[in-house]
Amino acid sequence: MSEEYEEIAELQAGITRLLLHHVSAPLVGTQYVRGILPVPPPAEAIRVVTGIKAAHTAEQLTAYEMPLRVEGELVTGDDIAGILRALHSGTRVYPSDSIDTVMGMTLVHVHPATVPAPAPAADDNALIILRTLALPYTEEEPDPRLRGFLFLDEDRLRLYLDAEDIPGVTAVDVRPSGALTALLAALPSLITEKQRMTENGDDPHCSNVVDLTDW
Repeated sequence: MSEEYEEIAELQAGITRLLLHHVSAPLVGTQYVRGILPVPPPAEAIRVVTGIKAAHTAEQLTAYEMPLRVEGELVTGDDIAGILRALHSGTRVYPSDSIDTVMGMTLVHVHPATVPAPAPAADDNALIILRTLALPYTEEEPDPRLRGFLFLDEDRLRLYLDAEDIPGVTAVDVRPSGALTALLAALPSLITEKQRMTENGDDPHCSNVVDLTDW
């Protein structure tokens, strides 16, 4: 992995950590984060999927693709969160050349310059302070590292992981209702088992898929 790509991979992982709490707490109004998709290189971008809390099917979800480098500078996770809140506030009409599809979902290509993000509220700044103290960054990145996720069904969650000994991003499908403690303990070794790997199918965000829903 090149140094430049690792910089983007690290930012994708950081944004995923930042937005995780919006799986259960609304982003704006009735909109929740239902997925975060690590766009593969050479693109320097991330896709955040939103919908109502009960949304699990592609037609109920919208993915927003946002660049991670603007005018040569990397954006921050808080920049992405602010843009998302702005996108979900009020009514927006997108030009046809900004609309596409991915994995059956509507995909909106967002140009940050056209979306004035709201100024951080006091609670936003408080969250930055609390998160920094409660979840300090360490010198060592977790291995495997969470780069994104997507709810595929009511009891099927796709995790986008990278690991030191596995090239690219691996998508791992798990059942949230399953034996989580045992699964999480075994996950680092399970994702290296080649017999569990299949082609990535219609998912452009990963190199291969590992199905652990029956584990």
